[in-house]
Amino acid sequence: MSQPSEARPTRGPDAESRAWLAGLRADGARGEDARHRLHDLLLRAARFEIGRRRGSLPHLRGGDLDDLAHQSADDALLAILAKLDGYRGESRFTTWAYKFALLEAAVKLRRRAWQGREVPLEPEHWAVLAGPEASPAASAESRDLLAAIAAAIETELSAHQREVLVAITLNGVPIDVLAERLNTTRGALYKTVHDARGKLRAHLADAGLRFENETIEAGA
Repeated sequence: MSQPSEARPTRGPDAESRAWLAGLRADGARGEDARHRLHDLLLRAARFEIGRRRGSLPHLRGGDLDDLAHQSADDALLAILAKLDGYRGESRFTTWAYKFALLEAAVKLRRRAWQGREVPLEPEHWAVLAGPEASPAASAESRDLLAAIAAAIETELSAHQREVLVAITLNGVPIDVLAERLNTTRGALYKTVHDARGKLRAHLADAGLRFENETIEAGA
Protein backbone atom coordinates (compact mmCIF):
# COMPACT_ATOMS: atom_id res chain seq x y z
CA MET A 1 0.00 0.00 0.00
CA SER A 2 1.51 3.28 -1.05
CA GLN A 3 2.17 5.88 1.57
CA PRO A 4 0.63 9.34 1.11
CA SER A 5 3.17 11.82 -0.14
CA GLU A 6 4.28 14.41 2.34
CA ALA A 7 3.16 17.96 1.69
CA ARG A 8 5.95 20.21 0.58
CA PRO A 9 6.80 22.88 3.11
CA THR A 10 5.59 26.32 2.11
CA ARG A 11 8.44 28.49 0.97
CA GLY A 12 8.43 31.79 2.81
CA PRO A 13 9.93 35.14 1.86
CA ASP A 14 13.68 35.29 1.30
CA ALA A 15 15.93 37.44 3.46
CA GLU A 16 15.74 40.49 1.20
CA SER A 17 11.95 40.27 1.04
CA ARG A 18 11.71 39.94 4.82
CA ALA A 19 13.85 43.05 5.14
CA TRP A 20 11.47 44.93 2.85
CA LEU A 21 8.47 43.85 4.93
CA ALA A 22 10.12 44.80 8.20
CA GLY A 23 11.14 48.19 6.85
CA LEU A 24 7.72 49.02 5.43
CA ARG A 25 6.05 48.07 8.71
CA ALA A 26 8.50 50.08 10.80
CA ASP A 27 7.79 53.48 12.30
CA GLY A 28 9.89 56.59 12.10
CA ALA A 29 12.84 57.15 9.79
CA ARG A 30 13.26 53.47 8.93
CA GLY A 31 9.70 53.19 7.67
CA GLU A 32 9.95 56.44 5.71
CA ASP A 33 13.18 55.30 4.07
CA ALA A 34 11.65 51.94 3.06
CA ARG A 35 8.58 53.61 1.58
CA HIS A 36 10.75 56.11 -0.30
CA ARG A 37 12.90 53.32 -1.78
CA LEU A 38 9.82 51.34 -2.75
CA HIS A 39 8.27 54.40 -4.39
CA ASP A 40 11.43 54.84 -6.47
CA LEU A 41 11.15 51.22 -7.63
CA LEU A 42 7.47 51.64 -8.47
CA LEU A 43 8.14 54.86 -10.36
CA ARG A 44 10.71 53.10 -12.54
CA ALA A 45 8.21 50.32 -13.22
CA ALA A 46 5.45 52.79 -14.10
CA ARG A 47 7.73 54.75 -16.42
CA PHE A 48 8.73 51.53 -18.16
CA GLU A 49 5.10 50.49 -18.73
CA ILE A 50 4.04 53.95 -19.88
CA GLY A 51 6.99 54.11 -22.25
CA ARG A 52 6.02 50.73 -23.65
CA ARG A 53 2.43 51.85 -24.25
CA ARG A 54 2.96 55.50 -25.16
CA GLY A 55 2.09 54.83 -28.79
CA SER A 56 -1.56 54.50 -27.74
CA LEU A 57 -1.57 58.15 -26.61
CA PRO A 58 0.56 60.05 -29.14
CA HIS A 59 -0.96 63.40 -28.14
CA LEU A 60 0.50 63.27 -24.61
CA ARG A 61 3.78 65.05 -23.99
CA GLY A 62 6.64 64.02 -21.74
CA GLY A 63 5.39 66.00 -18.76
CA ASP A 64 1.94 64.43 -18.97
CA LEU A 65 3.42 60.95 -19.20
CA ASP A 66 5.68 61.54 -16.22
CA ASP A 67 2.71 62.84 -14.23
CA LEU A 68 0.86 59.61 -15.01
CA ALA A 69 3.91 57.63 -13.89
CA HIS A 70 4.01 59.46 -10.55
CA GLN A 71 0.27 58.94 -10.04
CA SER A 72 0.70 55.24 -10.83
CA ALA A 73 3.59 54.88 -8.39
CA ASP A 74 1.66 56.73 -5.66
CA ASP A 75 -1.42 54.53 -6.04
CA ALA A 76 0.65 51.36 -6.32
CA LEU A 77 2.46 52.21 -3.08
CA LEU A 78 -0.83 52.72 -1.23
CA ALA A 79 -2.19 49.43 -2.59
CA ILE A 80 0.94 47.53 -1.56
CA LEU A 81 0.96 48.96 1.96
CA ALA A 82 -2.68 47.91 2.33
CA LYS A 83 -1.91 44.36 1.15
CA LEU A 84 1.38 43.58 2.88
CA ASP A 85 -0.26 40.79 4.86
CA GLY A 86 -1.27 39.17 1.58
CA TYR A 87 2.32 38.74 0.41
CA ARG A 88 3.19 35.03 0.79
CA GLY A 89 6.75 34.99 -0.47
CA GLU A 90 6.06 32.95 -3.61
CA SER A 91 8.23 35.45 -5.51
CA ARG A 92 10.65 38.14 -4.46
CA PHE A 93 8.94 41.08 -2.80
CA THR A 94 10.21 43.50 -5.44
CA THR A 95 8.77 41.29 -8.21
CA TRP A 96 5.43 41.17 -6.41
CA ALA A 97 5.43 44.93 -5.87
CA TYR A 98 6.55 45.71 -9.43
CA LYS A 99 3.33 44.23 -10.81
CA PHE A 100 1.22 46.73 -8.86
CA ALA A 101 2.91 49.61 -10.67
CA LEU A 102 2.52 47.95 -14.07
CA LEU A 103 -1.20 47.47 -13.45
CA GLU A 104 -1.74 51.01 -12.19
CA ALA A 105 0.09 52.47 -15.19
CA ALA A 106 -1.91 50.38 -17.66
CA VAL A 107 -5.21 51.34 -16.03
CA LYS A 108 -4.37 55.04 -15.99
CA LEU A 109 -3.35 55.01 -19.64
CA ARG A 110 -6.62 53.35 -20.64
CA ARG A 111 -8.58 55.87 -18.61
CA ARG A 112 -6.65 58.77 -20.12
CA ALA A 113 -7.34 57.43 -23.61
CA TRP A 114 -11.08 57.60 -22.86
CA GLN A 115 -10.96 60.93 -21.02
CA GLY A 116 -13.53 63.30 -22.45
CA ARG A 117 -15.00 60.58 -24.66
CA GLU A 118 -18.56 59.42 -24.36
CA VAL A 119 -18.91 55.85 -23.12
CA PRO A 120 -21.36 54.20 -25.56
CA LEU A 121 -23.93 52.10 -23.74
CA GLU A 122 -26.06 51.29 -26.78
CA PRO A 123 -24.99 48.88 -29.56
CA GLU A 124 -23.36 50.72 -32.44
CA HIS A 125 -23.09 47.72 -34.74
CA TRP A 126 -24.94 44.49 -33.97
CA ALA A 127 -23.10 42.93 -36.90
CA VAL A 128 -19.90 42.63 -34.86
CA LEU A 129 -21.49 39.57 -33.26
CA ALA A 130 -21.88 37.81 -36.58
CA GLY A 131 -18.18 37.17 -37.11
CA PRO A 132 -16.22 37.09 -40.39
CA GLU A 133 -17.69 36.56 -43.84
CA ALA A 134 -18.92 33.03 -44.45
CA SER A 135 -20.84 31.00 -47.02
CA PRO A 136 -24.43 32.05 -47.87
CA ALA A 137 -25.86 29.20 -45.79
CA ALA A 138 -23.58 29.99 -42.87
CA SER A 139 -24.37 33.70 -43.23
CA ALA A 140 -28.09 32.99 -43.05
CA GLU A 141 -27.53 30.88 -39.94
CA SER A 142 -25.42 33.65 -38.44
CA ARG A 143 -28.13 36.20 -39.16
CA ASP A 144 -30.68 34.01 -37.39
CA LEU A 145 -28.38 33.61 -34.40
CA LEU A 146 -27.60 37.33 -34.38
CA ALA A 147 -31.29 38.19 -34.43
CA ALA A 148 -31.91 35.78 -31.56
CA ILE A 149 -29.05 37.27 -29.52
CA ALA A 150 -30.25 40.82 -30.15
CA ALA A 151 -33.78 39.90 -29.08
CA ALA A 152 -32.51 38.09 -25.99
CA ILE A 153 -30.36 41.05 -24.97
CA GLU A 154 -33.43 43.27 -25.17
CA THR A 155 -35.87 40.94 -23.43
CA GLU A 156 -33.91 38.67 -21.08
CA LEU A 157 -31.40 41.05 -19.48
CA SER A 158 -31.95 43.76 -16.91
CA ALA A 159 -31.23 47.33 -17.99
CA HIS A 160 -27.95 47.28 -16.04
CA GLN A 161 -26.85 43.94 -17.50
CA ARG A 162 -27.69 45.17 -20.99
CA GLU A 163 -25.74 48.42 -20.60
CA VAL A 164 -22.65 46.69 -19.19
CA LEU A 165 -22.64 43.86 -21.73
CA VAL A 166 -23.11 46.21 -24.67
CA ALA A 167 -20.47 48.69 -23.49
CA ILE A 168 -17.79 46.08 -22.82
CA THR A 169 -18.53 43.44 -25.43
CA LEU A 170 -19.90 45.35 -28.40
CA ASN A 171 -18.50 48.84 -28.02
CA GLY A 172 -15.06 47.93 -26.67
CA VAL A 173 -15.09 50.11 -23.55
CA PRO A 174 -12.23 49.00 -21.22
CA ILE A 175 -13.69 47.49 -18.09
CA ASP A 176 -11.74 49.76 -15.73
CA VAL A 177 -12.96 52.83 -17.63
CA LEU A 178 -16.55 51.64 -17.36
CA ALA A 179 -16.07 50.85 -13.66
CA GLU A 180 -14.93 54.42 -13.06
CA ARG A 181 -17.81 55.95 -15.04
CA LEU A 182 -20.42 53.79 -13.29
CA ASN A 183 -18.78 54.21 -9.86
CA THR A 184 -18.37 50.47 -9.34
CA THR A 185 -15.59 47.86 -9.39
CA ARG A 186 -14.06 45.64 -12.05
CA GLY A 187 -15.16 42.59 -10.08
CA ALA A 188 -18.77 43.73 -10.00
CA LEU A 189 -18.73 44.32 -13.76
CA TYR A 190 -17.16 40.93 -14.46
CA LYS A 191 -19.96 39.31 -12.45
CA THR A 192 -22.59 41.32 -14.33
CA VAL A 193 -21.18 40.18 -17.68
CA HIS A 194 -20.90 36.58 -16.47
CA ASP A 195 -24.52 36.56 -15.29
CA ALA A 196 -25.72 38.22 -18.50
CA ARG A 197 -23.93 35.69 -20.69
CA GLY A 198 -25.41 32.88 -18.61
CA LYS A 199 -28.92 34.22 -19.19
CA LEU A 200 -28.31 34.54 -22.93
CA ARG A 201 -26.89 31.03 -23.23
CA ALA A 202 -29.80 29.53 -21.32
CA HIS A 203 -32.34 31.42 -23.42
CA LEU A 204 -30.70 30.40 -26.70
CA ALA A 205 -30.40 26.80 -25.56
CA ASP A 206 -34.13 26.75 -24.79
CA ALA A 207 -34.71 28.04 -28.32
CA GLY A 208 -32.58 25.23 -29.77
CA LEU A 209 -29.69 27.50 -30.71
CA ARG A 210 -26.06 27.14 -29.74
CA PHE A 211 -22.75 28.89 -30.30
CA GLU A 212 -20.18 27.42 -32.65
CA ASN A 213 -17.66 29.90 -31.21
CA GLU A 214 -17.60 32.22 -28.24
CA THR A 215 -19.88 34.81 -29.82
CA ILE A 216 -20.09 37.04 -26.80
CA GLU A 217 -16.92 37.62 -24.83
CA ALA A 218 -16.22 40.14 -22.12
CA GLY A 219 -13.40 42.59 -22.70
CA ALA A 220 -10.80 43.44 -20.08
